[in-house]
Amino acid sequence: AWKAGEQTVLLRRQLEAMEDGGVVVLAVPATPYRCPPAPYERASLIALYLKAKKPRSKILILDAKDAIPQQRLFENAWKQFYPGMIERIALSEGGRVVSVEPATNTLITDFGNYNAQVANVIPPQKAGRIATLAGAADKTGWCPIEPATFASTLVPNIHVIGDAFIGGAAPKSASAASSEGKACAGIVAALIAGTAPEGPTIEGTCYNTVAPGYAFSMSGNYQPRDDLFGEVVGSGFTSPVHAESGLRKDEADRAQSWFKKITVETFG
Repeated sequence: AWKAGEQTVLLRRQLEAMEDGGVVVLAVPATPYRCPPAPYERASLIALYLKAKKPRSKILILDAKDAIPQQRLFENAWKQFYPGMIERIALSEGGRVVSVEPATNTLITDFGNYNAQVANVIPPQKAGRIATLAGAADKTGWCPIEPATFASTLVPNIHVIGDAFIGGAAPKSASAASSEGKACAGIVAALIAGTAPEGPTIEGTCYNTVAPGYAFSMSGNYQPRDDLFGEVVGSGFTSPVHAESGLRKDEADRAQSWFKKITVETFG
């Protein structure tokens, strides 16, 4: 259900059908993957539903990494809104899922097996099949580029934007992809016209809504640095760990405004 559609609907139906007291297991892959904080926002919003409809239920996050984006913010919010409902097992604690038995809803890690009433397995990710067919992806599964122009280093006259490219510090997020699309269009237009393109600056912001009227965010700007993107010094922002409820409400409102804006920009 990492790509919206049939799988998302199936996940919802499974949550609705689960008996109160069941365990939802969310398997999170190692980076890189699309939208780094999103699994933890998803866990939060599943917890919101369970708290209202199935309050004896639990969520177990099996994680293939130790640190997560805005970790203290998520953990503090979970304690405040969903005490005792969300547990996370990190990589060093045996959280990496190595295989799944769908027939029994069993997730297998290096250190033990976990049975779930609902299992949401987010698989390891790579660039889309079109990138592989085009020859633009390397053995990592992602596409190496020249960051100054987004040009593929493997195939001439192909420019790669969005989640597919190897971006260094640039996040695989919708806001960054939108910024990359605009920058790349200008670069390609300049190359066609025979003029020198301007160096791109990528803007990326991730909003995380963990409860109604409660959200936090992180953002930054990124520019070419050697053969990758690096964060512009002083551009990064992350919501403070300790903040008044008014700030969390403002960020929740901004998250909704951002979503509406980018939806119109992208789809018309």
